[in-house]
Amino acid sequence: MNLCFSFLLLIFSFAEIYSSGFSDSICLEETLKLDSVCLEFQTGTGSTGNKAMVENLKRFGVISSKKVAEVMEALDRGLFVPVGSSAYADTPLPIGYNATISAPHMHATCLQLLEDKLQPGMRALDVGSGTGYLTGCFALMVGAEGRVVGVDHIPQLVDMSIKNVEKSVAGSLLQKGSLSLHVGDGRKGWGEFAPYDAIHVGAAASEIPQALLDQLKPGGRMVIPVGTYFQELKVIDKSEDGSIKARTETSVRYVPLTSRVEQTGGF
Repeated sequence: MNLCFSFLLLIFSFAEIYSSGFSDSICLEETLKLDSVCLEFQTGTGSTGNKAMVENLKRFGVISSKKVAEVMEALDRGLFVPVGSSAYADTPLPIGYNATISAPHMHATCLQLLEDKLQPGMRALDVGSGTGYLTGCFALMVGAEGRVVGVDHIPQLVDMSIKNVEKSVAGSLLQKGSLSLHVGDGRKGWGEFAPYDAIHVGAAASEIPQALLDQLKPGGRMVIPVGTYFQELKVIDKSEDGSIKARTETSVRYVPLTSRVEQTGGF
């Protein structure tokens, strides 16, 4: 892997989602400074920029899965970021309410970690679904015969995510009901469609919520950042007998998995 890219990938993993104590503009500025050093991601619009983003992730060894590459090419990231943002640069972007959309390399990483549990007909839960991008990727992977649920406790983000998905190739799955996005406390999961083959959590928990472990299907997998200031991306596997095994994939930096009031400062 390109040495310069490897260095930046490590930095982005730590800075994946900014601390709620920092302003959006400061964190985005610092991230883009890093991004401009030696990454060559295109920031064009439409399918060209999106395809170039995926090709670069493949070229630098971030994406090794053909299926993940196909899904990320099909679902245009530009439809899921604020207008005027560098949609195809490998950086997280603020989306309001002290939340972000993760960098493409983190989306690719999580999709590959969960790929075996995102086969056609399987069920997936996306906690902290944000703009709906990764939820949409899950839906494309499990198909119309599967079931994907996105949960976020910010109503405005859920409304935005629904509109984003409607504009994308995943829109038909939303219409058919195999993909749905809900307002709720993701720490409690979404019991209506449990158990899930795959669970993704897009915010850092101080400890793994028991409700999510309970809603994970035997044989299923959860990917969740765990920790406070120092965080690790954990891969949690539940065996057929219900026992749990955990391993660390990498160091990361996410906003905390917390209540809506704490995330938004009471607003």
